[in-house]
Amino acid sequence: MNPRTLVACTLLMILILANLPGRASVAPAAAKRIDANSVDNSTEHPILTQTVNDFRLTDHRGNEFSFTSFRDARLTVIAFLGTECPLAKLYGARLEALSQEYRKRGVKFVGICSNAQDSQQDVTDFAQRHQINFPVLKDRQHQVANQLKAIRTPEVFLLDHDRRVVYWGRIDDQYAIGIKKAEPQRSDLKIAIDESLAGNTVSVPIAESVGCHIGRIEQPVSKADLTFHEHIAPLLNKHCVNCHRKDNIAPFALLDYNEVVGWAPMIREVVAEDRMPPWFANPEHGAFKNDARLSSVEKANLLRWIDSGCPQGQQDSVARQAVLETDSPDAKWEIPLPDKVFFISDKPHTIPAQGQVEYEYFLVDPGFQEDKFLQAVQVIPGNFGVVHHALVSLVLPGASTLGIGNCGVLINYAPGMQSTNLPKGMAIHVPAGAKFLFQMHYTPNGTTQEDRTSLGMVFADPKEVKSVVRGGAIANVRITVPANAHNHREIAETKVDRDVHLLSLSPHMHLRGKAFRYEAIFPNGRVEILLDVPKYDFNWQLRYLLKQPLALPTGTRLRCTAWYDNSSSNPANPNPQVAVRWGDQTTDEMLIGFYSVVEIK
Repeated sequence: MNPRTLVACTLLMILILANLPGRASVAPAAAKRIDANSVDNSTEHPILTQTVNDFRLTDHRGNEFSFTSFRDARLTVIAFLGTECPLAKLYGARLEALSQEYRKRGVKFVGICSNAQDSQQDVTDFAQRHQINFPVLKDRQHQVANQLKAIRTPEVFLLDHDRRVVYWGRIDDQYAIGIKKAEPQRSDLKIAIDESLAGNTVSVPIAESVGCHIGRIEQPVSKADLTFHEHIAPLLNKHCVNCHRKDNIAPFALLDYNEVVGWAPMIREVVAEDRMPPWFANPEHGAFKNDARLSSVEKANLLRWIDSGCPQGQQDSVARQAVLETDSPDAKWEIPLPDKVFFISDKPHTIPAQGQVEYEYFLVDPGFQEDKFLQAVQVIPGNFGVVHHALVSLVLPGASTLGIGNCGVLINYAPGMQSTNLPKGMAIHVPAGAKFLFQMHYTPNGTTQEDRTSLGMVFADPKEVKSVVRGGAIANVRITVPANAHNHREIAETKVDRDVHLLSLSPHMHLRGKAFRYEAIFPNGRVEILLDVPKYDFNWQLRYLLKQPLALPTGTRLRCTAWYDNSSSNPANPNPQVAVRWGDQTTDEMLIGFYSVVEIK
């Protein structure tokens, strides 16, 4: 099978199904930092005049470490790490490689884990998993983090022979929140080390670090009207724990009070900036039943609770049981417990630690001897840390090639995408003899991983099926986004060929995607904006479920307008100097407006 044929088939005929329910102590204020892409020879910042005092901590091997043991080092790198921070995981192996590269030149490395939520065992496991040989220390009372006024993980401080800070910030610019470049464009730490070893002043002494806030312990206020167990845990259960639970898409769980307190600085940041919960629809257009946003009251209460030092309160038996149920193995299923579960392979599939992995395909024969109707269906990654998306398409009986008319996507998974749970009377049709083709997109996370993604389904009684849900895609495969274009527009359109009810919408672009809009042009000339996404984010492939099905009479035109940013101002842009056209990989572009409908009876 030709991979490009498979990709075109799956993406152009994707079946987006709907009708289901929907997915932080404060760190010291950040010092003002210079633009990491500019050059500033100033050494007037207080951090750059600071001398690091001695400290004694326990390393990941259980041995006591004294900073005085590094007194003979020409240079010292202090790297703040977090065992659950996705960016710290990506940079663990890189720090070890730099340590090995510069060890013989008198440069020593030490890792510091200052998060309250990271146990000594977590630190040991992190160092072993990433094969780190330099000392990684548990900073229990934040003494080193507070001395250096460290803010995030990963964040590094380069010290000269006299223990003065000469560089503060990121390791390089390859990874950031939601961004993974093929290679770094600027290796800030390495440049700072080379310049210092040569006896020169570091040209860019401060480069902004990105990642997770260090979780510091705060003293709760003595009298609090908001407590975790009474007010905050229910809020998190409603909006967050669907993803933030053990072995799920989110990098950490939010079920335990101590865990939540440790992540409180990060929670504050992402909630205050409306980055979490992920939701990108303009509230002025459309009403959606899976709207993930916090209400203004919920947002204010959450931020006020954090500012109050995260008071705990009393946990009752009902709340304890809710936590146990949420953390149970069956909680991974958003649908009823499946009648059948199929895996991509009999044995786990291996994903490398680094590099770009091309799409991989797995053909699974379910052995269906008769037509099946699916009431609910869900894809669950076997390893959320490396599965960017998974598309499961139908391979119809007798298909020698997967042309446009011979396949359709049964279900897909991507961050933020819900499962399909249809109401009684609606179902998805799977013909007898059909097979399932899994298209897997893996993104390495710093260590070698394994995956065994699964597909679960609940069958409907054929006698009770009154209507079949079908999906479609409004696509423009002839798009061209010019080099350095900041706000380029492209359009795709289709016409409804029968009376239907619209159920869901799901926009799809790649790394240059900037904004997306769906419009309906009705036969009488009336135009309605169905969905407006002013700030598209490729990392969150959301499906927007209409609160009420919308009648689309025959002849209605569905128009998708997409805007692209192919300029250097787009931090996710792999290369603004080249024009971008339609293609399978994330470095190419797409314009697809997925939707699902059910025929009007």
